[in-house]
Amino acid sequence: MRLSEIAKVTNNHVATTQRVVNVLVRFGYITQEGNGYSMGITSLMNAYTYLLSNSLIQIAQPIVQELAATTGLATSLSVRVELKQILLLRVDGVTPLRYRLPVGEPLPLYLGGARILAAALGPDDLQRLLDEAGEIRLATGEVVSHEEFIESLRVIRERGYAYGYSQRYPGAASASVPVFNRDREVIASLQLSGFAEEMDEAKMEWCIDELRRASNSLEQRLP
Repeated sequence: MRLSEIAKVTNNHVATTQRVVNVLVRFGYITQEGNGYSMGITSLMNAYTYLLSNSLIQIAQPIVQELAATTGLATSLSVRVELKQILLLRVDGVTPLRYRLPVGEPLPLYLGGARILAAALGPDDLQRLLDEAGEIRLATGEVVSHEEFIESLRVIRERGYAYGYSQRYPGAASASVPVFNRDREVIASLQLSGFAEEMDEAKMEWCIDELRRASNSLEQRLP
């Protein structure tokens, strides 16, 4: 981004933006490239430190690895930050997917396995999510009305799991379950992902059972 673009996005005067940018450049949080700026190496180092030191990741890693080995499917652990899903941990399955869920990238809560996190939102946050989402369109092109989405969250809460086909990516299927803390608050989600043609109803039910076992194991190890 150019300096003028950063100033516009942050709603600051160009001179003020330049002073802040200079400090961030000095400490490596951003770097200058030609006439613009991009993220610096310090952000990567901080991200690496976070992945190494986060207690949830450390507790979940062997469980996620075992789940991936048992099912042969891509396995992931995610948390909610504001109204986005953030992937913390991913272990690939036996067959590589045509896409890879990106660690650290914010993803919408209204698609795929992230709906397990959306189902735990309070009324105000849910309304904010719907306001920001606008039209909810699946990878198939199908449009889900807000009323249908709210009803799907009720079903997810009742069942205790979420599953879907071709929601975020064409030809993909996923199942997810919540991870609770000691106060029975949803703090994360565990998800299995694979190809839709391989995950029929029986396979999906088996995946949900395996996810529940893994989630229970994780919850028992939480402080």
